[in-house]
Amino acid sequence: MKPNLLLTVLLSLFIFFGCKKTEPTSENKSTSTPIEQESKGQSAVVDEESDANALQVAKSLDDFKTLVAAIEAGGVEDAVVNAGPLTVFAPTNDAFGKLPEGTLETLLKPENKSQLAYILTNHVAPANFPDTQLEKEAKKGRKLYMASGKYLDVVKKDDGIYVGGTKVLKTVRVSNGWIHVIGDVLVPSEEE
Repeated sequence: MKPNLLLTVLLSLFIFFGCKKTEPTSENKSTSTPIEQESKGQSAVVDEESDANALQVAKSLDDFKTLVAAIEAGGVEDAVVNAGPLTVFAPTNDAFGKLPEGTLETLLKPENKSQLAYILTNHVAPANFPDTQLEKEAKKGRKLYMASGKYLDVVKKDDGIYVGGTKVLKTVRVSNGWIHVIGDVLVPSEEE
């Protein structure tokens, strides 16, 4: 056999066996179709090696069960898992409990998804605001731009920092920015 013909035969065999169909294994098996995978955003990415993002931290703490349920119902998961940096002002379960009776139940209904998403994005600043930066913004009299398109006042008082009229109770660093725990839901007003 000529060397060029032998090389062609070997390459053909290599390509043929290299491209054979593989059976799904636990490593390459997927439970969703390519179309389903494409329709999911960053929140659908499973990454157990990186530090936890804002949504993963919220899901891990009982104090934020209502917030997580609202994020999922509002379809804004990607807003709190994007690479950031971002700052999330996270209302506790008790904060949601302060809303007028029936408000939360109404917002969680599928027909109110866009209104819920609007309220939730009013809790996300697409910028890096650790507590030290919040103090600087308060000192300068600046407002924070939120993903909802609204602005929130930042004020330094004797007992701490207030954003949108509610006190920042605790600050947690996450892989994609910061979570500031707050005691009230930041419902944007129409006149802002």
